[in-house]
Amino acid sequence: MSELNGTSAPSLNDVAEGLLGEELIEGGIANEVEGDKYLTFRIDETSYGVEITRIKEIIEYGGITRIPMTPPSIRGVLNLRGNVVPIVDLAERLECSSGEVSRRTCVIITEVEDEGDVMDIGFVVDAVEQVVGIHEDHIEATPSFGTKVKSEYISGMGNINNKFVILLDMDTVFSVTELATLVEDAME
Repeated sequence: MSELNGTSAPSLNDVAEGLLGEELIEGGIANEVEGDKYLTFRIDETSYGVEITRIKEIIEYGGITRIPMTPPSIRGVLNLRGNVVPIVDLAERLECSSGEVSRRTCVIITEVEDEGDVMDIGFVVDAVEQVVGIHEDHIEATPSFGTKVKSEYISGMGNINNKFVILLDMDTVFSVTELATLVEDAME
């Protein structure tokens, strides 16, 4: 455990055990999963997935400092062990609705690369679901229609037990250049 604004930042297993119950443990964290591993999470009633290798940590929602004159998709910044980490409202960024902040609301910290620069960015989700393995042959191409999310943000559609999970392209969703442009536009 590490310190975050005087509170403990839980590890992935702590989140699984404390916030989500045994279902997540049985779903893959404690057991070996096959295929590429994805962390799945929910925004509103839709499931999304991100490659687990892109996730640095998962922390409880809170301690976010709002920055004036920023667009609604930028919730603010978080002090993460002395580092300033911008926090993005993923629902707002994807232009979809999200639920109210609850005890299951989490901030997922990821690393994004933009024009050779690497940066930590946090994003808010309604709930973390599970870690799943998805074989390459169970990932469908990005549909050109039928999703609420811009197709360039989607790397594919993961088929898990005949249900689809939208797999996000983190570098496109969190393009540092595009986020900076949003902030500049909000300040005008």
